[in-house]
Amino acid sequence: MTVQVPVKLLLARPSVDVITIVTIASSTAVFTATPFLLQPLATEFGATVGAVGWISTAQLAGFVLPSWLAGRYLRPVRWVFVMLALIGLVSNVASAAAPGVGLLAVTRFGSGISLGLAAWFAWQDAFGDAQKTRDVAVVGPLIGVVLPPLITIFVDGVGYRWLFLAMAVVTASPLLFARQVPKVDRLRPHRTRHAATRGAQAMLVALTLVTLGGSSVFVYAAAIGTEYNHVSPFVVSLFFSANALVAIPAAKWRGRRGPAGLWFGLTAVLAIVMPSVHIPVIYAAALITWGIFFFMGIPAAFALLASRSRFPEERAGDAQAVMALGRVFGPLLGGAFIAADQTPVMGLAAGAIMLGAAALMLYVDRDRFALVR
Repeated sequence: MTVQVPVKLLLARPSVDVITIVTIASSTAVFTATPFLLQPLATEFGATVGAVGWISTAQLAGFVLPSWLAGRYLRPVRWVFVMLALIGLVSNVASAAAPGVGLLAVTRFGSGISLGLAAWFAWQDAFGDAQKTRDVAVVGPLIGVVLPPLITIFVDGVGYRWLFLAMAVVTASPLLFARQVPKVDRLRPHRTRHAATRGAQAMLVALTLVTLGGSSVFVYAAAIGTEYNHVSPFVVSLFFSANALVAIPAAKWRGRRGPAGLWFGLTAVLAIVMPSVHIPVIYAAALITWGIFFFMGIPAAFALLASRSRFPEERAGDAQAVMALGRVFGPLLGGAFIAADQTPVMGLAAGAIMLGAAALMLYVDRDRFALVR
């Protein structure tokens, strides 16, 4: 039944091209696998989960570069599309052969570059269009429904190195659709970009804080479940699937969403509870409910950013870049608390950061055009 839900939704007529869906899906699949790799890698290399968390930081650091720069210097054309897939293929194969955490971090940085190009390629066409934003945003939850249990079974059965090889195949799969990319193959002529309005700048800061606080907890959610709540890895993966399942209707919601700040304020509460209350039922409820609140908030935040921008298409890459920047430092923050065995403090710090972001979004949203002028 669970598997049928994403299949039916994908068969519905989306407002974006198939190539966009496939590209963002392959990128999401790699990100989905990361939390489930930390514990096996820590065991393999004799390191702490917090130390191994550097591979996530390196991957996200690679993600930031193309997210920030691609919109300035590249066009979404065939050679860029082929390049992003090949970089992902090579990086994941190299990750499978990496003998230690240091070299693994280098290969994951390369993977992040591929993922950043893929996200930019997908979002640049959708940003500012409510229907397209919903269709792109829902791909993540759709992938998240199916993959977590499969990843757990795969790692337990054949090991993490084979998972990296499987990820190499996944990141290369968009090449099957390369013919659908426009044939124009040249750099975009230089032109002056328009500065973001004050409202857009405030929203970009808020999105940075959202992902900074959120990733400091969510990247370690699997480890929190297994180490502090004593839940088996497979059951934790089912909780992740449930998180993604409830996120599907949230991402696809067509009615009024309400203020983005409200949803991220509620997510902040979950960020406080999940690492602080070591009761399996409460942990499960917080992890699953996170999918509703967060994915109700993301499209609302993007819509608010677009409405506060004179040139919304220029803010698409900026939004992806600043969110990735937050995800770079979030795991470092969370890893420090994990290493010190201070998960309640981790929750308080993450919650405070996200509440600050929520308050800033509510401030921007107080008057629809106040900060644009």
